[in-house]
Amino acid sequence: MAMKGTFIDNLPKVYGMYTGGFLVFIALMAFAESMGMSAEAIGIWFVTFTVFIYAYIGWMSRTMQVDAYYVAGREVPPVFNGMATGADWMSGASFVAMAGGIYMGGHPYLAFVVGWTGGYVLVAVLMAPYLRKFGCYTVPDFIGTRYGGNLARFLAVLVLIVASFTYVTAQINATGTIAAAVLQIPFELAVWIALGAILLCAMLGGMRAVTWTQVAQYIVLIIAYLVPVFWMSMKQGFGSFPQFEYGAAVAKLAELEVMHQVGVLKPVAAQAGLSALTVKHSVASSDPIAAFRFVTLVACMMMGTASLPHILMRYFTTPSVRDARRSVAWSLLFIFLLYFTAPALATLTKLQVLDPSLATSIIGKSIADVNALDWIVKWSNVGFLKIVDSNGDGILQINEFFMRGDIVVLATPEIAGLPAFISGLVAAGGLAAAMSTADGLLLAIANALSHDLYYKMIDPKADTKKRLIVARVLLIGIGAAGSAVASLRLTGILGSVAWAFDFAMSGLFFPLVLGVWWKRANRAGACAGMAVGLAVGSWYLYMVKWGGMAPWWGIDDLRFGIIGALASLIAMVVVTLMTAPPDAETQAMVDEIRVPKGKSVLDMSH
Repeated sequence: MAMKGTFIDNLPKVYGMYTGGFLVFIALMAFAESMGMSAEAIGIWFVTFTVFIYAYIGWMSRTMQVDAYYVAGREVPPVFNGMATGADWMSGASFVAMAGGIYMGGHPYLAFVVGWTGGYVLVAVLMAPYLRKFGCYTVPDFIGTRYGGNLARFLAVLVLIVASFTYVTAQINATGTIAAAVLQIPFELAVWIALGAILLCAMLGGMRAVTWTQVAQYIVLIIAYLVPVFWMSMKQGFGSFPQFEYGAAVAKLAELEVMHQVGVLKPVAAQAGLSALTVKHSVASSDPIAAFRFVTLVACMMMGTASLPHILMRYFTTPSVRDARRSVAWSLLFIFLLYFTAPALATLTKLQVLDPSLATSIIGKSIADVNALDWIVKWSNVGFLKIVDSNGDGILQINEFFMRGDIVVLATPEIAGLPAFISGLVAAGGLAAAMSTADGLLLAIANALSHDLYYKMIDPKADTKKRLIVARVLLIGIGAAGSAVASLRLTGILGSVAWAFDFAMSGLFFPLVLGVWWKRANRAGACAGMAVGLAVGSWYLYMVKWGGMAPWWGIDDLRFGIIGALASLIAMVVVTLMTAPPDAETQAMVDEIRVPKGKSVLDMSH
């Protein structure tokens, strides 16, 4: 097909052809399965093919231009930036772990869905257009220029590293989980193979490469997430649009949970990293403490979303301020497609396990028969699943089946008895989700260190080549450190992600928001807000998780950002009011930022 105009002009054609090609590849894998290709070979083909495509896009997008490396040349159209943001956002937590959390824990885990979606409202209203109007390369770049001084810039880099590194370990964990399952290798080795694939996409082209790779990854992950849910819904007789029609499935699940004594039976033994399905799925609690915990988790996820540097960076890549605002709307649409589907996936998958009328059910069946199932063998071999016959009756009870919630989505096609090519598709989708977010996070950390720490503070005379070499070396080093930490499996994917959001909101939410909306906010106040917020939040996390301290008002380790952000706000306001206001030039700059149109502030200052 002949292309006229620039690459940007031809984006719809390019990605239309890519989507068509991917659908043809899926059809080829379905045909290969019908001809006898093994499930393991199909999974390897899916993962290898998609990773090769991402690496090819990364290679073709290589650049030695600073503007292209840091902000993709500020030429990404709103629709495609929305898709890239969707992929950046659809992390291993969203794709791999969120539906698993709902599967294991039921209603309380919907707080992640509500909070992460609602967070984009905060991004649209409080952040994205104004940061784009400022014209910065990174979030610490905004903090450092808005408040002035190296200390403010350094503290913003520090918060960014803590939050983003915590997050990236979760993504490498998710990528390693998928690689371990597909390649049937130990998780500790899989995380390093996963890192190599992640670096292929980001290292040579920076934000330009990551942007066009993430658009391709979004297409893969959304197809992979939706197809099994539609298939299961029609197979179980719940209609063609399960997102709207799974109410009957929830009602049926409530009956089955009573029958299997879910919520009555307790786990028979603690299994490292594994959970027994002992929590009721379907009914929200009327307990006011539970309601408070739900609301506080939603608040953490919303404020964390609006503070995450790798997400805010995506809106620095649009051609204009207006496009940044439109990008947020497109991001919400593309994210909504997955989040609206996650509860249906969790419900339908749990039915496959619990419903005795379905051939796929395992609870109440002979343990010997269950242990012989291919998917049980596969996930047991890599340490994500275990069955314990605690009462010795040879029959599997609900509290004798242990599984990591992180594998629910990946295992769904096998649990539901879907064709092997669907399992391969889901693995490719999960890999796309985890890789896209890992790329964005690694880039956010490396760019902050190379641009804000190295170039702005250490060597302001560094030429372009030297700056980009430093950025790439940092990318490799940070990725290696992330893989090393991920291999330790200190917490589950969803737990790591919640911590990242809490760290981000503790240190950055109020310095960012007040930097746009309060002209009086000054350097001393911002530095106090970042330092106190991060320190108090970290202290509270340590004391609640490892120090033996009882949580205050039920605010546990997943919600410590509430304490950190509150401390940040108090410190920032008090110190600001005790010290001199910013100069008139800075206050005029803040006024200009709030006009969401026209040239960027930094462009006008040159």
